Amino acid sequence: MRLSFRSLLLGALLAVTAPIASPVAHAETIYHRGNSADPETLDLHKTSTVYEANILRDLYDGLVVHDAKGKVIPSAAVSWTLSADGTVYTFKLRPGALWSNGDPVTAADFVFAYRRIMDPATGAKYANLLYPIAGAEAINKGQEKDLATLGAKALDDLTLQIALAAPTPYFLEALTHQTTYPMHRGSIEKHGQAFTKPENWVSNGAYVLREWTPGAQIRVTKNPKFWDAGHVAIDTVIFYPTKDQAAAVRRFEAGELHSNDDIPADQIKTLKQKFGDQVRLAPYLGVFYLAVNTSKAPFSDARVRRALSMLIDREFLADEIWGNTMVPGYSFVPPGIGNYGEPAYADYKAMSPIEREDKAKALLAEAGFGPSKPLKVELRFNMTDNNKAGVVAVADQWKQAGIETRFVSTDAKTHFAFLRDGGDFDIARAGWIGDYSDPQNFLFLAQSDNKGLNYARYANPEYDALMKAAAAETDLAKRAKTLFAAETILTRDMPNIPLLYYGSKNLVSSKVEGWYPNLRDAHASRFLSIKP
Repeated sequence: MRLSFRSLLLGALLAVTAPIASPVAHAETIYHRGNSADPETLDLHKTSTVYEANILRDLYDGLVVHDAKGKVIPSAAVSWTLSADGTVYTFKLRPGALWSNGDPVTAADFVFAYRRIMDPATGAKYANLLYPIAGAEAINKGQEKDLATLGAKALDDLTLQIALAAPTPYFLEALTHQTTYPMHRGSIEKHGQAFTKPENWVSNGAYVLREWTPGAQIRVTKNPKFWDAGHVAIDTVIFYPTKDQAAAVRRFEAGELHSNDDIPADQIKTLKQKFGDQVRLAPYLGVFYLAVNTSKAPFSDARVRRALSMLIDREFLADEIWGNTMVPGYSFVPPGIGNYGEPAYADYKAMSPIEREDKAKALLAEAGFGPSKPLKVELRFNMTDNNKAGVVAVADQWKQAGIETRFVSTDAKTHFAFLRDGGDFDIARAGWIGDYSDPQNFLFLAQSDNKGLNYARYANPEYDALMKAAAAETDLAKRAKTLFAAETILTRDMPNIPLLYYGSKNLVSSKVEGWYPNLRDAHASRFLSIKP
């Protein structure tokens, strides 16, 4: 925030003339934050995108959270224990924690939230994130009607017990995800889905929702009831949907934005020269991919999908389109992830571009496509400068094999809602950012029962069986081998075509303090401050 000389002088005069016992006047600190896109929803159990997570991370407080450096730390919980067999967590909640309306935060609020997300009537697209909880999968799939059988219990107001179906090495980190936060039962029962309106909003985080103007801004203000409010330096955060990255850069340069969570990849060099270390680039646990509709001919043919993948020059995309802010991707699971080892790379990774093109043309010919019958593709994507440049480059590469591409673009919330809700498409741009450092968080996207996030509609019983076996395996080494076998099938069948491994690209003003690069690109406003 910039203060005028007049404001500073007035503040000084007030400080001199006011009685010593009076509190010093506090100028409001406002954080102007660019945030990629409009959220589709602020209902914890309907959400699934990063730009929704950025907002909800400010509005709610989970049992554990990512701190400024991406480390998992206690928050709504002060401590926990894990049973010797690794299946029962017992969390002690923070005494005195309150909802924004003054109600106490209790273990029952977490139990209510977990039952709500598992209830099939909620229609939560992300419910399987919590399938490790005992009874969760059966409830969510309608095989068990009694929500009380879920392995989450309030032993007393401040003691939450979560029983798992099997030891789950990533479970604690999964609890940083927005879909695992508590919910205020009274406001939901009173207002129904309208509980997300600012006038009805009740949450337990560092901020509360004050304004939501679609296409313009979301304004949240400091929650005085938050247990750590004394350490929250920023009074108001205004999130702006900045799908136009070039416009966001201009706003940043003009001082209208303190940060923006994406920048045009083709301008990285120029932006570094202009803004120096205000350009923040860092590794990011995610994969940029194309989802292929396997339920629709000719894309139901694995030969077609493999050919499309082999024709893509990932090194060109990483270098020329993304300015080396992304890394060529030949596996669906990013390398370096926890509890795994090297991922299952595509068998053509070591081939030369010419060899790949020849093989791809042969596969297309086997599938009935060639000069006299070109393969025609409709490629959908959510419109950003970077995404547009990327899909156009991919289409140019496909064109070398006679493939004809037509583009369909929409805004992000429309694009992902279309994919989640079963819209008809051929191929669609998608991306996945890990919620926790474990291969399961990427591979579960291709399970046939993952109705909301399996955009490719992939259904392979062998793959599903391996994923189920991995979920029940307690030996981490054996589990890793099982997951590798599953990824090998995924790489062979190619329902999702991995293109690149993500890197985070932020513009962050030198006025913003407390911003550290981290693998999750998680930057809760409660850990930041703004220099005047």
